[in-house]
Amino acid sequence: MSELTGKTAIVTGASKGIGAGIAKVLGAAGAAVVVNYASDKAGAEKVVAEITAKGGRAVAVHADMSKAADVRRLFDETAKAFGELDVLVNNAGVYQFAALEEVTEEQYRRQFDVNVLGPLLATREALKHFGPNGGSVINVSSVASTAAYPTTSVYSATKAALDSITRSLAAELGPRNIRVNAVNPGGTETEGFVTAGVKGSEFEQQMIASTPLGRIGAPEDIAKVVLFLASDQSSWVTGAAILASGGQR
Repeated sequence: MSELTGKTAIVTGASKGIGAGIAKVLGAAGAAVVVNYASDKAGAEKVVAEITAKGGRAVAVHADMSKAADVRRLFDETAKAFGELDVLVNNAGVYQFAALEEVTEEQYRRQFDVNVLGPLLATREALKHFGPNGGSVINVSSVASTAAYPTTSVYSATKAALDSITRSLAAELGPRNIRVNAVNPGGTETEGFVTAGVKGSEFEQQMIASTPLGRIGAPEDIAKVVLFLASDQSSWVTGAAILASGGQR
C-alpha cells in the first residue's frame, strides 16, 4: 500500500488497541507516524519498532491529550521530526462504566476531558500545522454514541458529543480544505477488552449475537476505515460518521 506516501500522521492514544492498529496500518501505507501515548511508553515504542522494521518512519511522543501544553508539545515534536502535518487521528479515549448511583464527578470530568476536550485541543493545534492543501481529521467515536447500553451514560455522552463536534467542525473547516470525519467502532478485541473481563464473557456473546457479521471486531478492521478517510480516496467525504461495527447498532 502506498496511499499515504509522503504524508505525516499523528495517532493519539496509539500505544495499544485500536490506536496501535491504526498507527501500523497508516505506517504500512507510507505515512510517517507519530505514535502518541499518555502512560505506556513501552507499548508506544513497540508500535514504533514494528513500523520501522517494515521500512516505515515513526516516533513515539508522550502527551496527555487533555492538557493544552502537552498537546502543543506533541505537535511541535511532530513538526521537528517530520515537518508538515496531513492527518490527525483523535483516538485517545478513556471509559469507566458505572451505574448512575456510582457516577462521580471525577469519572465524569476525566472522560469528558480526554474524550471531548482532547480532540478539540488537538484539532485546534492541527490547524497551525496543516499545509496549504488542508488535511484530514478522523475522530474515533463509538456505536455507543447512539446505542443504549446500561452503565454507559457518561461514556456514551462523550461519544455523542464527539459525533456532534465532527459534524460542526466539518462545516467550519471545510472552506480550508480540512475534512473531519468519525469512525464508530462496535465491540473490538483490544487489551482493554481482555483485561476488563469481556473476553469469553456472557456480555461478549451478547455483542456477537447483536452483530450481523457474527464476530467481535479487530483493531485492523477499524484501521482500514481510518486509512480510507486519511487518503485521497475519501476526498469528497466530510462530516460523516462511519459505523465500523459489523452491523452492530
